[in-house]
Amino acid sequence: MSDLPTPEPIRPLGRSGISVSSVAWGMWRFGGEDLASAQKLVETALEVGVTLFDTADIYGPSDLGGFGVAESQLGRVLEASPGLRQRMVLATKGGIVFGTPYNSSAAYLASAIDASLKRMQVDRIDLWQIHRPDILTHPSEIARALEDAHRAGKIAAIGVSNYTAAQTQGLAACLSLPIVSHQPEFSALKLDPLHDGILDQAMMNDMAVLAWSPLAGGRLAQPQDERARAVVALFDAKAAQAGVSHTAVALSWLMAHPARTIPIVGTQNLDRIREIPQAYLPRWSREEWYAVLVASRGERLP
Repeated sequence: MSDLPTPEPIRPLGRSGISVSSVAWGMWRFGGEDLASAQKLVETALEVGVTLFDTADIYGPSDLGGFGVAESQLGRVLEASPGLRQRMVLATKGGIVFGTPYNSSAAYLASAIDASLKRMQVDRIDLWQIHRPDILTHPSEIARALEDAHRAGKIAAIGVSNYTAAQTQGLAACLSLPIVSHQPEFSALKLDPLHDGILDQAMMNDMAVLAWSPLAGGRLAQPQDERARAVVALFDAKAAQAGVSHTAVALSWLMAHPARTIPIVGTQNLDRIREIPQAYLPRWSREEWYAVLVASRGERLP
């Protein structure tokens, strides 16, 4: 059995001209640590080769207020150690407003980008993503706001999160800049991007795919049903074969797809951050990869 190609540790971020690590570190639970502990998390991710840091304006522990907490904590880390900024590709998102719930009007996007820059104490965001689609804003208005921010040097590249393929195409038609990334939910238990056109569009248009919840919200760590247990059994066997962690196998399965998915690892545990490079070690045959897909689907492929 021939192995599928394995991803390089560094890859292009779509057509942005920016190179990033093939695994990202996500910061949706970042912000509850003291400054020294927070800085250690960031430094450890960089030490193991992670360069893509993904956050959002709504991220942060809810008991600390949620909105803005993760970005503000990262801002304090970067203020204390400015050299870290030069080593990372900084991605954030905006457009979710608690209670609204979505606002991608030009005025709001401009204010959200400015607020993120201020919280993180940076003068540029490398990848700015619309967090969820606002169906009440015309894509031409969104495009105008993003192009204005790009022209002002506030954002270097544009991405979308939780957009459908059609919504992405509609926005792209109004932009003079490329959309360089998708951010869908994608895991061995959340297969939608394989079938809804997201991965096909990404490959066709040279877009990076950043997968959120690559461990299926913990269901791949603690399977609760027959479907999850079937997938986990295959992952456990692969982990034993490759001599890596169960998590590494789950990430590597996503990365084996020709779209070269970038999993976003959200752990706040230093030891688990140090395990991230293990994701490059497993080698998948087509038979093994498809066996996981069949187990997740719960039925044979046609």
